[in-house]
Amino acid sequence: MKIQKSIVSALLLLSFCASAATFAEGRFERNHPRRAEVLGRDRNLRQDIRSEHGNLHGQAGNLMAQDRRIQRQERRDARMNGGHITGQEERRLNREQNRLHREIRRDQH
Repeated sequence: MKIQKSIVSALLLLSFCASAATFAEGRFERNHPRRAEVLGRDRNLRQDIRSEHGNLHGQAGNLMAQDRRIQRQERRDARMNGGHITGQEERRLNREQNRLHREIRRDQH
């Protein structure tokens, strides 16, 4: 009986530690400056596509698909690096976002 209580106590402690680590990682992910910058730009791009939907000459779906690819890549990069992205990954994502931004502007006219 005493051994069972010890095992249960150990499992509860491990569970608590794991949940605390997950919580801390989640906070780190949201507050990391490089990630926050990339995610903020992504929100702006999505808003641009949505607000200009009628002026994009049928390209809104294609532009949203490109945006989703950038989002997936950002999440993949962050997952591989413990919840943040490296400077090199940020630069690559920014280049892709800049390309998408130019395409949105070009398709508006």
